[in-house]
Amino acid sequence: MADAAARTDRRRAAGLRAAGLRLAGRRAAGPRTGRGRRALASAAVLAALTAGCGIRTTSVPVDAGGAPSRVPCSLPEAAPQDAGVPTRVYLVCASGLEPVSRTVRPEGGASGEDARVETAQALLDALRERPSERERQAGFTTYLDEPLKVAAGRAGDPEGSLRLSRQPEDLPPAALAQIVCTYGEWGAASVRGTVPLGGPGDYPVRRYVCDASVKARPESPLPTRAP
Repeated sequence: MADAAARTDRRRAAGLRAAGLRLAGRRAAGPRTGRGRRALASAAVLAALTAGCGIRTTSVPVDAGGAPSRVPCSLPEAAPQDAGVPTRVYLVCASGLEPVSRTVRPEGGASGEDARVETAQALLDALRERPSERERQAGFTTYLDEPLKVAAGRAGDPEGSLRLSRQPEDLPPAALAQIVCTYGEWGAASVRGTVPLGGPGDYPVRRYVCDASVKARPESPLPTRAP
């Protein structure tokens, strides 16, 4: 009897040990299974978000090409024309002012102040010209889109003054900047670093300045100097 009871106790102990091992195995496998499920869920969420954004996943590198190039705003020197006055006018490019070569042709035959006014008119007309195909491809445009006339200053105006057929401050700032910088580049309308301009009315002439800030930001109000 004692031997039978001992054998029974040993079988029970062995069964308890086996049950304990199976329970420990399930506990050890549980966290791994949970981590695997969480990883699968995260992958599914990522795939859904990617599909919702219209992005197709790929394991092959894609060559999207180079970054867009900036507008050059530069042109090769134009060949000189047979007749006319070679000069430079300022056009708008990339929100700034840049010079381009032009050949202007005044009516001719005038001298002195009349010749100066004729050249000033020819420069205005050149500013109104539609940029060439090559200039447009380089990013150039003009804001001076209305016909303007220019005349000599009146009695009492500062030396070297010119008067436009429209009040200068009523023009778009970029258009006025083009005129002032072009006249300043020409030199015959520049007096001590300023361009004296007036309009058709009785308002006094103002001395406009073309400096680096005007060329960089032509749509801002132009600076002036006291007479």
